[in-house]
Parts: sequence; structure tokens; C-alpha cells
Amino acid sequence: MINKSMPSVNAIVQARMGSSRLYGKSMAPLAGKPLLFHVLERAAAIDGAGRTILATSKGDENAPLLELAKNMGLETFAGSEHNVLERFCMASKEFPSDYIVRITGDNPFTDIFFAGKAVQNAVESGADLWSYNNLPLGTAVEVIKSEALFTAFREASSPHQLEHVTPYIKENPKRFNIVRESVGYKNPFKSLRLTVDTKEDLELAEILYNALYKGKPFGIDEIIACLEEHPKLIDINNMVEQKAMTSSELKNENTSAD
Repeated sequence: MINKSMPSVNAIVQARMGSSRLYGKSMAPLAGKPLLFHVLERAAAIDGAGRTILATSKGDENAPLLELAKNMGLETFAGSEHNVLERFCMASKEFPSDYIVRITGDNPFTDIFFAGKAVQNAVESGADLWSYNNLPLGTAVEVIKSEALFTAFREASSPHQLEHVTPYIKENPKRFNIVRESVGYKNPFKSLRLTVDTKEDLELAEILYNALYKGKPFGIDEIIACLEEHPKLIDINNMVEQKAMTSSELKNENTSAD
């Protein structure tokens, strides 16, 4: 665990009820609890991270998300719906830290072990952006230096840069210290999707959570073991096309697509 003399780290979870592909997925039940509960539970369990903040968007429809996070004893912030970069920066202003662990609300399989290692590696390296590049989709986090995040906020202008938080940093590797490393483990399912963006994704998540959740987060190894025993499960969502990071619902800084 990072000691008190080390830089501060907060985990920020971005989530909202609105979704162009699966509305209300944040409150969809997984093993008897809302999907977002599991995302927040995992975020709060990341070694090296201090506060966990739910960063949602303004609007009455998101009240259940705020209530859920508050009932879990976590911090909350409501900001822009589609300008998520702005939402992250405003949340970080309210709850300052040197580093931010970015977690998306559609990832109830975020692996807390590798997230903790990412925090440790980011702090030790001083990277502006640190991540693993070969974990299954939906299980990894990004660790961002707050200074770099605010630079992106001041300078980014393209819709996809504002909506997806880190593209501006990634698109300027000469300006930012970006570190991506591989994890030394074997994944026999190269097309494995462990994110929830469609009804097919949710169907797989429901099956895995019903099989594996015993009141605390489970890891990638347990998921892989389950899928090796039931390999046809990956066919449920392996035809889902992942949205590109260059796509955006944000038309400009002041207008949303909804």
C-alpha cells in the first residue's frame, strides 16, 4: 500500500443512466445488486487509492446513482453529461489528488489487483498516463496524473477528446509521459468482452456474477477458469462491435447529442 508520504490518489468512476445502446444499465441487477454497486465496490478496494468518487451528470434521472454511492459512504459529483473530461476535472477540483484512477461505470469486472499495481507503477514512474495494454476489455484502468488531465482540459477541443477523457493525452505522446505495459498472463479468449455496453454484454455479466460473486470482488483468473469450463459463454457477446474512441455523442463543447 502507498504510504502517506507518497502522492495522493483518488479513484473516479464515471457513470450515468443515459446510454445510447443500453439505457439504465448502471442500475441493472447483477447478483442481486445494481451493476454500479459492483463497479464502485471494486473501485473502493483498489490498493493505493484513497477516496472513491462517483462522477455522474446533472439530471434527475441520475439521482438513484448518487443515492447508491452516498449509501456506500462514497463521494459524489454531478457535472457535464457528454463533456466527461470537464466532469473529471471539476470532480478533481472538488476532491483534489495528485493522481486519478479512471474507471468507467460499464466495467463491473475491473480487476482490483491489476488496478492496484497500475497505481503503484504510475506513482513510481511519474507517468502522466499509465495503463496495462493486454488485459481483457473492461478489466483495466487508466491512472492519470492530475496535472496532465488539467492540461488536456485546457487544450482539448475535438468532441472525442472531451467525451473520452484521455485521447488528447494519447494523441500527444511527445508532450506527455505515457507508459503502457503488458501483463504476464495467458488469456485463451482473445475476443473476450468484459464490459457492459449492450444487452448481450449484460447477459454474459449476469451469468458470470451469478456464478462467481460471493459478496466480494473476484478476479480475472476466476473468470477465465469459469469460461474454460463453459467456453460457449463467450459466444454471447463476441460479435458486439466496440465503439471507437474517435466516436462521440458530443457535438461541441456546449451541445449534447441527446
